[in-house]
Amino acid sequence: MIKKKSGKKTKRKRTQFSFNLPDAGEVLLAGDFNQWNGKKHRMKQNSGGIWEKTLVLKPGIYEYKYIVDGKWQTDPACSQNCMNTFGSYNNWINVPDNK
Repeated sequence: MIKKKSGKKTKRKRTQFSFNLPDAGEVLLAGDFNQWNGKKHRMKQNSGGIWEKTLVLKPGIYEYKYIVDGKWQTDPACSQNCMNTFGSYNNWINVPDNK
């Protein structure tokens, strides 16, 4: 017997990450959404010097950090943080499920 899918799909949401550090040479985005692989999500600097990256994510809570010129750094614009297994902090973001 073949089971039918319920038809319920979790809608992914466009989620914007931005980091204001005009003097940085490179900013990478890493988190549990990409298995902490900083090379996967390289951010681009806009004309105002802000580094940006838009990801399409399923609803949920995601931990993340930036890698700025090779050094891990939390997001100073985000007050939501939690301790990680290395004894430092990660930021987290909630992607809501707006049905």
